[in-house]
Amino acid sequence: MIARFDGVVSAPIFDFNAARSSIVDEVVNRICAQTKDPLHTLNEAAYLETRRLQHDGGAEHTEWRQLAAQLGRLTDHELRERLRGYAQRYAWDVAGNFDRRVYKFASRAMAPLLGALLSPRSTIRHIHESLDLTALDSRIVVQGPREHIRKLTEIGTVVYVPTHLSNLDSVVFGFALERAGLPPAVYGAGKNLFTNPVLSYFMHNLGAYRVDRRLRHALYKDVLKTYSAVLIERGYHSLFFPGGTRSRSGGVERKLKLGLAGTGLEAFVRTTVRGRTQKVFFVPATINYLLTLEAETLIDDFLQEEGKARYLIEDDESTRIGRVAAFSQKLLGLDGACVIRFSRPLDCFGNFVDDEGISHDERGREVDATSYIVGRDGKPAVDHTRDVEYTRELGERVVDAFRKDTVVMATHIVAACAFARLRRAVGEADLFSVLRHRDDVTVRRAELAEDVDAMLDKLNSLEERGEIVVAPTVKGKRGEEVLSDALRAFAGYHSQPVLSPRGSELVLRDTRLLFYYQNRLAAHGLAFDALAPKGSPSRSVTRPPMPAVSSVERGVAAAGASSVAPPASDGAGDAARLAIPPSPETSAASATAQSSSLPIVSS
Repeated sequence: MIARFDGVVSAPIFDFNAARSSIVDEVVNRICAQTKDPLHTLNEAAYLETRRLQHDGGAEHTEWRQLAAQLGRLTDHELRERLRGYAQRYAWDVAGNFDRRVYKFASRAMAPLLGALLSPRSTIRHIHESLDLTALDSRIVVQGPREHIRKLTEIGTVVYVPTHLSNLDSVVFGFALERAGLPPAVYGAGKNLFTNPVLSYFMHNLGAYRVDRRLRHALYKDVLKTYSAVLIERGYHSLFFPGGTRSRSGGVERKLKLGLAGTGLEAFVRTTVRGRTQKVFFVPATINYLLTLEAETLIDDFLQEEGKARYLIEDDESTRIGRVAAFSQKLLGLDGACVIRFSRPLDCFGNFVDDEGISHDERGREVDATSYIVGRDGKPAVDHTRDVEYTRELGERVVDAFRKDTVVMATHIVAACAFARLRRAVGEADLFSVLRHRDDVTVRRAELAEDVDAMLDKLNSLEERGEIVVAPTVKGKRGEEVLSDALRAFAGYHSQPVLSPRGSELVLRDTRLLFYYQNRLAAHGLAFDALAPKGSPSRSVTRPPMPAVSSVERGVAAAGASSVAPPASDGAGDAARLAIPPSPETSAASATAQSSSLPIVSS
């Protein structure tokens, strides 16, 4: 059984500092042994680093230029010594740290700190109760097979692979592990996040290792992957965000970056070849928010050149104290504002595993995981080409788990219905033409509530089939209640209103944010899908029933659709507001829903 440390689950990470030097040495030795052509490796690094640093100059730029000039004259021994030196430098820069005292403090402080973030006034009023982690259970909900995962942490190394929406993710995921009684995990964090002194202090002392996304050459990437593989081989539970970065669109990831995830399979193969198999289990998870702190910056970045985003964002809302404070105030009283849902654990090949860590295929038959890595001679062997394919297949299973364990919330549902109305009103033009119609489309509140009713029926049906999860705060509610919840959540946080009441109507204000929040349902065919990965067929889109439009109203809508160019520089005149009439189809769907509600499956 796993031992306990100060009343919490223990794990190898608690002795990380004592092992750090040997971990770094193993990483460096492995890099040197597996590099066949040190000249090529160093030349690529020198070329890319010289280009990266050419505008800044400085000692580092001079160093790489000098190396590039010397490479052709160095002996093989000298090249390997240079390779070892750079590998050692990078490995020590990547290597994390773990301080038991900081972990003990962070564990005790997590409740009031997260409470202050998610409900500041309540935390102050009930300061004594807020010191108990259970005080956050109504605000941060943890779902999934927690006991199953706990048993696997005692058998092998668990690798968590969650979705990624916000810079808050690592904080709330750490809370989820704590509440589930699971040991802490090491994880990679962008080096830019270490510039915040407070955040840096905790990350540096709680196992986070630094990832410098500015470095694109193979030597650095190999050091990073090898470091991860060595940790997993030694039993350090790990956390990767396989999307690579925060979802700019707000949608569930459907295309993953599997470089670091592949190190789990590498660790399994290497330990099996050595005759000391370290079982490795992957646990997909979804992190779901009613509101996303950085939504405005992220969706703007996604829309820039149709998703050709900056890979690194250093100036979003999470870096501005005022916006974080506003976000905290916004979530005051919003129970279930975040849901972390663990999926069923998988082995390195995408098979489900039972409580004993035994793999089972899709028919439930027991499978020997080591049989996947046996070579022609009947012995386990390292085969990078083979393992790339296995990792790709694992990625497909993770994406499937993301889709099935997406927790849909009121803001997602209402945004999907409102955005469908918007597209109908402007003639379903291209995305950017639709998004230009800010403030000039209205919908009757009662009609939007009917659309939400129809959407809820579809969601309940999907949940019965295990294709999605309806949030606890949505279960059992009908359209008007869900619409009210979404309006309450939207109101006041974002810099521009998302939906604004005007009498019996709602004005569709910030079309970017409607698009952002509706994207959470795009992979399920319940919302407009502009997110399908390039090269893959788009899923068919099932939209909420839309209203019939009379010839007169169609003319108004067409006029609106043709007026998608930016307004004239003199700013004269506002676009006519477009009101959408009721739909017999929508009304019928609502009446059917009210007379025969579908059963709701609990999560």
